[in-house]
Amino acid sequence: MAFEGLADRLQSTIQKIRGKGKVSEADVKEMMREVRLALLEADVNFKVVKDFVKKVSERAVGQEVLKSLTPGQQIIKIVNEELTSLMGGEQSKIAVASRPPTVIMMVGLQGAGKTTTTGKLANLLRKKYNRKPLLVAGDIYRPAAIKQLETLGKQLNMPVFSLGDQISPVEIARKAIEKAKEDHNDYVLIDTAGRLHVDAALMDELKEIKELTKPDEIFLVVDAMTGQDAVNVAQSFNEQLGITGVVLTKLDGDTRGGAALSIRAVTEKPIKFVGLGEKLDALEPFHPERMASRILGMGDVLTLIEKAQSNIDEQKAKELEQKMRTATFTLDDFLDQLAQVRKMGPLDELLKMMPGANRIKGLNNIQIDEKQIAHVEAIIKSMTKDEKLRPELMNSSRKRRIAKGSGRTVAEVNRLLKQFEEMKKMMKQMSGMQQKVKKKGGFKFPFKPF
Repeated sequence: MAFEGLADRLQSTIQKIRGKGKVSEADVKEMMREVRLALLEADVNFKVVKDFVKKVSERAVGQEVLKSLTPGQQIIKIVNEELTSLMGGEQSKIAVASRPPTVIMMVGLQGAGKTTTTGKLANLLRKKYNRKPLLVAGDIYRPAAIKQLETLGKQLNMPVFSLGDQISPVEIARKAIEKAKEDHNDYVLIDTAGRLHVDAALMDELKEIKELTKPDEIFLVVDAMTGQDAVNVAQSFNEQLGITGVVLTKLDGDTRGGAALSIRAVTEKPIKFVGLGEKLDALEPFHPERMASRILGMGDVLTLIEKAQSNIDEQKAKELEQKMRTATFTLDDFLDQLAQVRKMGPLDELLKMMPGANRIKGLNNIQIDEKQIAHVEAIIKSMTKDEKLRPELMNSSRKRRIAKGSGRTVAEVNRLLKQFEEMKKMMKQMSGMQQKVKKKGGFKFPFKPF
């Protein structure tokens, strides 16, 4: 995941100052030196680093901080606020046309993932906001781009407007908007041509499309893996075209994260979305405050909740709660829950969103093997209906049969059954605690975030 190097360095620096009863200007200066190095190593623009360190330093050496009872916590709070501000302050939402359709131009260089991102954005608009988008194949110079968008449209069961590669992109855009009005599409996403580098011909064409379609948004798609080059590309597109926002792709890759921290400051245009994987649902709205919180090891509970809400069936969750309360949770239920949690994303990434996860030793090195989860599924699926309902029926011959049917060992079957029984006990205890909390009138956190 992006920012890991930066996060490790900043969290290590913060740990030194977190519990200090007194903080001197020398302590702040030392911390700022570490922060400066961490940001530069993360490939953040030099001027951006200089401005950031200056702002934090000025606030951190103020009398209300140095003389406070918890100066270390106050400085962490300042770093968090300035980091959030650096990335845009708050989430920037999509502009909506007063009369549909809302037109979005997708622009960028070849290789940044523009066509795939167009499909991902359409999927997000439909899934999260209940919109009806029309995809437009406007890249006529790369025939593969037209085919790629049409394939994405089929995968998403979404309309794609294409007139082949012999009609001008400006005309394609014009007719696409007419088609969207006829079919009552409320969004039009135009996948425009890209180049290997910014050139006059590309910009002239994009300006013509902009002039004709009067887009509500112009999203520049940039590859976060390219670091400072992404910032330079964003600056160039913004100066010549007037972009309204940026979509960062490959933020899940081995990138240092400098682009995400620099683009907003350099272009003064917000990061609207971030791509976090290859799947068509791996695009998320960018929340500066949540990203800052994750970088500083404070977790990202809101994103975790949203993932749960969008991937876990509410009715099934209520049924599960009832089963927990009455201790009737079965292996079939366990299998169902496992499938729903897996929809939320890689489990090691979900763990890192928990507050305080940065203080769990070795968590960054934890890699949850998806094969192990597949093995658990295979074992449960090899059981009969009665065995899933009543694991106590298991004797040695049944276990041997299940092991053979799942391609695992008897020891693995035994381990799963033991873990399942322990989990049932824990669920029963948690259910009892939850009932006590409800009776007392709610739950209060035993600690403050700062």
